[in-house]
Amino acid sequence: MTGLKQSELNWIREVVSAHLTTSCKLNDYANQVEDPQLQKMFAKSSTEAKTAAQNLINML
Repeated sequence: MTGLKQSELNWIREVVSAHLTTSCKLNDYANQVEDPQLQKMFAKSSTEAKTAAQNLINML
């Protein structure tokens, strides 16, 4: 991507940061729960949030 304004880059950085924070929290939840279904759901959601952040970074 080219031609992005600084404000747009800042917004993308905030979104990436939020996705990474969410990924970490969901991973922590996956490690704390005992129910296998919840573990799987949290782990999957954690991976998806991390992937979304990485996709945004790769588009820059």
